[in-house]
Amino acid sequence: MTFSARTRFELDESALSRTLADARRAGAADLTESNPTRCGLASPEAVALLGHPRGAGYSPDPMGEAGAREAIAGDLTRRGHVVDPSRVILSASTSEAYGWLFKLLADPGDAVLVPQPSYPLFEWLARLEGVRLVPYPLVREENFRLDVGAIAPLVDDRTRAILLVHPNNPTGTFVRRADAEALEALCEARGLSLVVDEVFADYPHGALREDRLPSFVGRRRVPTFVLSGLSKVLALPQLKLGWTIVDGPEAQVRDALARLELIADTYLSVSTPVQRALPELLALRDEVQGRLRARLAENLRAIDAACAGSPVRRLPSDGGWTAILEGPLTREDTAWVELLAAEASVLVQPGWFYDLDREGFLVVSLLPDPATFAPAIARAVARIAAG
Repeated sequence: MTFSARTRFELDESALSRTLADARRAGAADLTESNPTRCGLASPEAVALLGHPRGAGYSPDPMGEAGAREAIAGDLTRRGHVVDPSRVILSASTSEAYGWLFKLLADPGDAVLVPQPSYPLFEWLARLEGVRLVPYPLVREENFRLDVGAIAPLVDDRTRAILLVHPNNPTGTFVRRADAEALEALCEARGLSLVVDEVFADYPHGALREDRLPSFVGRRRVPTFVLSGLSKVLALPQLKLGWTIVDGPEAQVRDALARLELIADTYLSVSTPVQRALPELLALRDEVQGRLRARLAENLRAIDAACAGSPVRRLPSDGGWTAILEGPLTREDTAWVELLAAEASVLVQPGWFYDLDREGFLVVSLLPDPATFAPAIARAVARIAAG
């Protein structure tokens, strides 16, 4: 049997993966866990809404049912981002939306620029669409600031879009307003689109600084596709609903939406029950996010308390569900991960997993129960500090 080149993945389990799996089975505290349903953050009342009889019918709309799109637009408008429901398109997830956007914007061999560091999922999504990823650096010395001057030389005749994660995962960096404007000017000059992943935008760590841009929703200078979904907005990854807001110059938006409608019609992947429950689900936003923000803040305080007076520090972050620890460069990141699993019974991720530019960084999720998180991070920091 012959398989496509797009699926020539490395399928063997790595030694590090085996080590972590063994430690997990042995009961190590898992500070890599980012699934809210496994962190005591499940919402049974939300899931129960899918059992309503209204979900029994089926009248597929490629863009998503009107009521669901109106619910998303209304929710965003109430929070200060005026959105026309006709510019909302539903998908089963943001991952699926990426696939659709790569199909829309790029031919095989075309390039999309992606931030470094960022989440490693993009490599697989682009590869399955035959799209090349070109990494652009974030300035670590300026809290991973977007550097448009470093992006511009990377654009060539095959570049079709620039991808942002806003706030970035794992650095938690929100784009500065001035940098957003400079990036849009570059895209306008070179005929590029912006794809902006805002799944973590509802989770700033405290009040967002005035020079940070809260959202790219409503930006009209260049074609802009803003992604989000229930997985992070309501900590409901099992409900499988994402959305894309399409903004930009009017004629280009119309053309993009017409083409996206045909792409979506090919899949019809969004289920009826979750769409029809969406107005009630979004009504739970404040309660769910309040509970989640309180947990993020408590776990951040636990990290800072553990790091106080030690050579380990938490990198500054604007928001998101992760934190980055920087420690003494006495071992490679992989060695630290293995050592912490064996000697501190704590699981963390190596910085290279997110393409951080050097050794000395470890990444933890802020979602685990604080009763588990606080003692585990204290053990991990103490062991790192010991060298």
